[in-house]
Amino acid sequence: MRILVLGAAAGGGYPQWNCNTPGSQRAWRQEPGHKRRSQASIAVSADGERWLLINASPDFRQQILALPSLWPRRDLRHSPIEAVLLTSGEIDHIAGLLSMRERQRFDLWASARVLDVLGQNPIFDSLHPDYVTRKALPLDTPLDIDGVDAPLGLRVTAFSVPGKVPLFMESRAGGDLQGGDEETVGLEISDGHERFYYIPGCAALPPALRERLRGAALLFFDGTLWRDDEMQRAGVGAKTGARMGHMSIAGGNGEDDAGTLAAFADLDVRRKLFIHLNTTNPVLDEASPERAQARAHGWDVAEDGMELSL
Repeated sequence: MRILVLGAAAGGGYPQWNCNTPGSQRAWRQEPGHKRRSQASIAVSADGERWLLINASPDFRQQILALPSLWPRRDLRHSPIEAVLLTSGEIDHIAGLLSMRERQRFDLWASARVLDVLGQNPIFDSLHPDYVTRKALPLDTPLDIDGVDAPLGLRVTAFSVPGKVPLFMESRAGGDLQGGDEETVGLEISDGHERFYYIPGCAALPPALRERLRGAALLFFDGTLWRDDEMQRAGVGAKTGARMGHMSIAGGNGEDDAGTLAAFADLDVRRKLFIHLNTTNPVLDEASPERAQARAHGWDVAEDGMELSL
């Protein structure tokens, strides 16, 4: 099983288009140790030829330009991306669908809740149903993903994780920002031999989720913020990580016993990567103390163009 990281940053990328914090300044200048990143997405293949895209970021076109494995190979219209799966209805997970409207066949999988969000916005009708079939993704049910002409050889199990409604839907949420079980999902992806987990957004790690992930071979996990109050400290926003539906790496006060580092300390996950990193996150600086602390806890930081295999 091959896994391509198309993008590794949170909404807006790194640096975000209007961010002028010290870390983003260094990314603008492309200083060593400050790699730019586009918005989070991965692609998975069991045969190296046909791919499942996980989340369609606004940076979709530039991402596939950088990855020849995802270029057209035959006929006048072709894409090796034969299915798309969404883990939430956030803008940085769905906006790239609008760049996939050129009469190309693929199945679009998402929870019934996310399909409803897409259905409420007629702009997504540009994905014509003659070519794009929308399919409801059931929770806690292993599902073999079909390609254009044959199964992809990938089995996906979606499961609910703590999260929140998309930012652009908050005004319609009636005060319930967490939404239901289908608002944000994590994924177990298998080729029948190996399996890994992809969870780019997660607000907490309840006991059932801890046990699900225990002993995993590979995990991509929400790395949006280092501290819960990071954006407040940086002076660029009033929201905490918890308010945005993201568990922070070091927790609320920066101590390593309060967040993701501590939560995974005893779960024996063999390889752990942070993905969906906000432009303010100090782990994006490869020489930062926070990056060293993450490494000391066994975590890597995903970056665009990374390829892994299981």
